[in-house]
Amino acid sequence: MTGDHNGGPKLRIGRSADSVARAAQEDLGLRAALPKTITSSGLSSGTSTPLPADALPSIVATSSARKERRAEQKKRLFPSIDYTSRVSHFDPNSDHADFRGFFVLFWIGLAIMVITTMLRNMKDFGQPLSLRQWETFTKNIWELGASDLVMTISNSFVLPLHLIFKNGTGFLQWDICGVWIQSIFQVVWLSLWISWPFLRDWTWTAQVFFTLHLLSLFMKMHSYAFYNGHLAVTLRRLNELDNPSPLTDKQSAVKYPSSHAHINEIGEEQLRVQADKDHQDSLAQLREDLAHELVSPTGGVTYPQNLTVANYVDYLCVPTLCYEIEYPRTESRSYMEIFWKTLAVFGCIFLLTVISDEFIIPTLDESAALLKQQHNWTEGALIFAETVSRLLFPFMITFLLVFLVIFEYLCGAFAEITRFADRQTYTAWWNSRDWLEFSREWNIPVHRFLNRHVYSASRTTLSRPVATVITFLISSLAHELVMGCITRKFRGYGFFAMMMQMPIVMVQRLPAVRKRRLLNNVLFWCSMILGLSLICALYVLV
Repeated sequence: MTGDHNGGPKLRIGRSADSVARAAQEDLGLRAALPKTITSSGLSSGTSTPLPADALPSIVATSSARKERRAEQKKRLFPSIDYTSRVSHFDPNSDHADFRGFFVLFWIGLAIMVITTMLRNMKDFGQPLSLRQWETFTKNIWELGASDLVMTISNSFVLPLHLIFKNGTGFLQWDICGVWIQSIFQVVWLSLWISWPFLRDWTWTAQVFFTLHLLSLFMKMHSYAFYNGHLAVTLRRLNELDNPSPLTDKQSAVKYPSSHAHINEIGEEQLRVQADKDHQDSLAQLREDLAHELVSPTGGVTYPQNLTVANYVDYLCVPTLCYEIEYPRTESRSYMEIFWKTLAVFGCIFLLTVISDEFIIPTLDESAALLKQQHNWTEGALIFAETVSRLLFPFMITFLLVFLVIFEYLCGAFAEITRFADRQTYTAWWNSRDWLEFSREWNIPVHRFLNRHVYSASRTTLSRPVATVITFLISSLAHELVMGCITRKFRGYGFFAMMMQMPIVMVQRLPAVRKRRLLNNVLFWCSMILGLSLICALYVLV
């Protein structure tokens, strides 16, 4: 090929990308058809930019796709999340508001516990609270803040990488070397920041906070990178169809299973090519499929308009781990709601500190001292069993408070700040009948991430059982990492307990067992409460 011939396609691609951006500013009047409580996250002047008469076929397809997006939701090529305007179970406007009486009773019970503890401490020690853990919160606080800021900034390097991959040629294309460059960056980034708290010898509270934030940022970065990488390939394919050649990729677009499908319910048929055989060779159909992928579900933003600093910062703040070009938004934010949820976050942390100081740490210290004096394994086993039993109630309350502080208050506060409309970060997990149902409902953001970027991605080449094992394996490693940060011990107890959920679920899914709903829920709660205390005792005392 001559230099002029090579330059032609480059100019054509650049023109098409600019035209796509211009088409993104077209009439957004159809957005009024959306629910009034939701607005698009994209910026718009509200004016209409008509398409030029000589618009390329890819631009016409993109414009048509934008209009259709506003009228109906269509399955995307990449597993997408069905974000919509929803409130949490404990929101006053929730359909489950009649459940709030038990919610109020829970807080009254905690208030009674705190008051009783304060009175006992006043009688025994002359002060209401010991707060022995206060030093662990303040010891590394400034270094923690600086390190967390640097970690967050380093995470944003994914944005300039994708600005390169967007128009990259040769080995800088996403599907050639871009995915490997991104993967190497992620491995180096994760290894560095996981080891950082250990190298700095932080307190366990600082290390746990840093590790949880680290894992959240890592999942966000991975989702952002691989989704935009997919869009970069899609845009390139769409541009190449403007002047197709014998070498142009004309294969029909593959439809992946939607991310809202349960891991155990995705069948073989959903992974097949869904495009009709009559349209396999149709460039018009292929253009339509590719163009639909470049437009956000609400039709407000088109790739690559989303590759901006503002979009990435907004994505880091919204309470979700799966990237979309834009999200549904509420019309306004309530600053009083932000205040109360922020206050609730610190209130829950205070309660967690009290429970740890008064009920968990003294029990573990006492048991550790007794075990050192025992040389008979029978007496040691009795001490260990007593320790587990004494930790049952404190850990049950701790588990519920951790759930509330993360999913109801922290995620709720960030949702209110960013006007993120989908507040459903959990569903009725307390009614779970098996561990698979619990994992799906207790932590919806992580479940969506694993389903979209691990399970669904694995199912394109692997069988369902293998993909399920890989998903549980990654989740188990993450839980083991958190337990290792808390106790500074990597024993594998948490990993083993997580992996044991798979055979347990297989038994629970048997028809004779599954139909016993109440029994399964009782067994779930018993195993949950016992498991938390047992795992803690194993890591600390063994």
